[in-house]
Amino acid sequence: MEFSEKLTALRRREGMSQEQLADRLGVTRQSVSKWESGAVMPELVKLIALSEMFGVSVDYLVKDWLEERGEAEPDTPDSPFSAQQAARLEQKVDDLTRSINGSVYRYDSRTRILGLPLVSVRIGFVRHYRMSRDDVARGVIAIGNAAVGVVSIGIVSVGLFSFGCLAAGLLSLGIVALGLGAFGVAALGYLAFGVSAVGFYAGGVCAAGADIAVGVAAASANTAVGCEAEAPHVLLWGAGLRREAVEAFLLERHPGLWRPLLRFLGAIGGNLQ
Repeated sequence: MEFSEKLTALRRREGMSQEQLADRLGVTRQSVSKWESGAVMPELVKLIALSEMFGVSVDYLVKDWLEERGEAEPDTPDSPFSAQQAARLEQKVDDLTRSINGSVYRYDSRTRILGLPLVSVRIGFVRHYRMSRDDVARGVIAIGNAAVGVVSIGIVSVGLFSFGCLAAGLLSLGIVALGLGAFGVAALGYLAFGVSAVGFYAGGVCAAGADIAVGVAAASANTAVGCEAEAPHVLLWGAGLRREAVEAFLLERHPGLWRPLLRFLGAIGGNLQ
């Protein structure tokens, strides 16, 4: 019996679907389908995980001539390896594989919302030049080196609310932030605030806005407040500005400006000294 047939039989014996097995292993259903069709073989780490999950040895899974599971798990005194020795050997192989390929901690909660895990975690060191799909956290709350979710936290994060070195989303916070509301060292969005900010409304050290920009240097805005501001309507800070003066200037030209945004821009302008 080949590996693909053994895997199919073991999965069905446990009453698991391909999707359920994929979730427990942290892979895609397509990967399990390819294993069972014989198109590809899983990597060593996954083989060890399968052996532990189904209570068989790696030998039984990969050697076609071992048809009975009992043959794959010798535990008699005459056997060259006891079950305990075999387990230790597999653990050493697992540790060696992790040291070569890097180690990524994977966790997906059993609780799901609209098919996504409530919490998905993928954190660790990857030696590969390119991160695989299985190394990306995907869930309602996603945490990892790369994270995609409603709330995502990671080095690279994408979601409605994203936080990371490179963050993109409805509301994003990061070193580089992209979103409807973006906050970061470099920020690009409808509302953008950062050291360098570009948006419809922008605030920061260097700010460029389509409508309003407030910063030490502000450009490409209809209304600008700053040290070296260029716009049809300009308020230069000179020896310093007060928050009230900035708010009055902005409110005069944009009477319908959202009040929380007005106060926030006023606070930035009022700190230009």
